Amino acid sequence: MMFFKEKNEPAASLGFGMMRLPHRADGIIDQEEVNRMVDFYMATPGEHHFDTAFMYDGGASEAAFRMAVADRYPRSSYTLTTKLVAWMVCEDEESAKAEFETSLERTGAGYFDEYLMHAVRLDNYQKYEEYHLWDYAQNLKQEGKIRHYGMSFHAAPELLDALLTQHPGMDTVQLQINYADWDSVEVQARRNYETARKRGVSITAMSPARGGALVHPPKAIREVLDLGSAPEPYVKWALRFAASLKGVSRVLTGVSSEAELRENVMLMQDRTVLEEMDQTIVLRAIETLKRMEHIPCTMCHACDASCPQKVAIPEIFSAMNEVLLFEARKSAQGLYGRVTDGKGKGKASLCIDCKRCEPMCPENIPITTWLQQAAQIFETDRAL
Repeated sequence: MMFFKEKNEPAASLGFGMMRLPHRADGIIDQEEVNRMVDFYMATPGEHHFDTAFMYDGGASEAAFRMAVADRYPRSSYTLTTKLVAWMVCEDEESAKAEFETSLERTGAGYFDEYLMHAVRLDNYQKYEEYHLWDYAQNLKQEGKIRHYGMSFHAAPELLDALLTQHPGMDTVQLQINYADWDSVEVQARRNYETARKRGVSITAMSPARGGALVHPPKAIREVLDLGSAPEPYVKWALRFAASLKGVSRVLTGVSSEAELRENVMLMQDRTVLEEMDQTIVLRAIETLKRMEHIPCTMCHACDASCPQKVAIPEIFSAMNEVLLFEARKSAQGLYGRVTDGKGKGKASLCIDCKRCEPMCPENIPITTWLQQAAQIFETDRAL
């Protein structure tokens, strides 16, 4: 099929994401378990790639990498990605660029195989431009301190295309790719994937199981996947979908326990692509998701200007869809909190039922009705 690799091509390899490492009861990373996880992973055949970032666990992730990997294994036995964040923990160009040396010291890696601009979005990409970090990465590559550079990306394909055009030296991107977000309006996984493919950059698929949501997908999706050749565990479908896409060289999963890592390694070990029948099954699951009850918001923001209360309507609807489609109450609550944090955007309960927004909506969504339900879900203890 159009997006999938041929049967004789290897599926993507499995990368070890270090964003959600196991913690002890006192909140400190459980280094002993991390070491066991790393030993198991390093003993498996194939590529051994680790992914961390300057800001993961306040820097403790990079330090844990050093103790588990750099101090215990030869540098030639693994590859490493870390990331620079320009919009959260630094105040100016100098402090942003200083992150590189800090990460190099923390990890003890000597150099980075991939150095990425972290979590590039519409509301922060200009920081990377303002601080001249793309030129900085290019210089680091010329000096041999990094081998490749790029970004982890969380925005629309138009911005992805623009950045790849403006910075032709970029050779790798991390994209959120999973079958649930393949055609979603918010993530636009397919269109971002197609843009990266058109530009010829290496693609790492992150969040293949959508933060765990596809480990136990909704009943309607399970019923579709059960028609395939290997119905369980359901996370296998998620990993195999991402790994079977053309141009995807690595599937990155953030593992928080040894058991989780062992399962992922087992499911990805033979590096075979999805059979044609199973490709059809996954595409059917994607279509099923589209038909499930959800708010058909296209994030056009036509409603925003008419709201006297400045309610974060499209963003609230994204949180609502996490509940409606995936029953992911906890992650939805977190998303709701982030988008209604008082910085110019209001909570659902601020809606005064004026209905000025509804004539503006091209999808004819009963906006005020959904906002009332959102207030009940996210601002009270009542369930949907």
